[in-house]
Amino acid sequence: MAVASDQATSICSHCDRAIPSTNLDLHFAHCSRNLEKCKICEDMVPRKFAEEHFLSTHAPVACSLCSETMEREILAVHRGENCPKRIVTCEYCEFPLPAIDLFEHQEVCGNRTELCHLCSRYIRLRERDVHESRCNGMISNVAESSRNTHTAERDRGPPRRQPQEFSRKRLLFTIAITGIAVLLGSLLFQRKV
Repeated sequence: MAVASDQATSICSHCDRAIPSTNLDLHFAHCSRNLEKCKICEDMVPRKFAEEHFLSTHAPVACSLCSETMEREILAVHRGENCPKRIVTCEYCEFPLPAIDLFEHQEVCGNRTELCHLCSRYIRLRERDVHESRCNGMISNVAESSRNTHTAERDRGPPRRQPQEFSRKRLLFTIAITGIAVLLGSLLFQRKV
């Protein structure tokens, strides 16, 4: 309700609002009986809802993930950015895990290697982006990884075996060993019987 500019106003000593002077006594009686000033935000709150106002607006709350107690206003920021138990994903394998474990996980996960299909070299996952931007498909003796100069010397050695060739040799070796073991086992079993 608008107050006429020519009407005199007074400040209520309870709520600190400007009240028309003619209504001040009636307002003060109602205001002091029914309203209470919040000690934290200084809003006027109905007396019967003062405790509810405090609990829903100002009472410290515990994070449901890490149980840390904080003001309600910063809880959302804490859960989204600061909580050590918030779920984040690894930048290499996209595995979801608590933020407190992310550094240790990425140290291990980033050291895994994958074969570059352009230059046929094994590249650490943590160096993949840099390698892909520099890789031209040529095999070079210059190491691009964080490993020291011994890497370049090792690259000059014999090339890595192709996975198919390695598995065929291993399969034949396994069959031969198994055949010999079966033959020896049957000979020993016949002698005992």
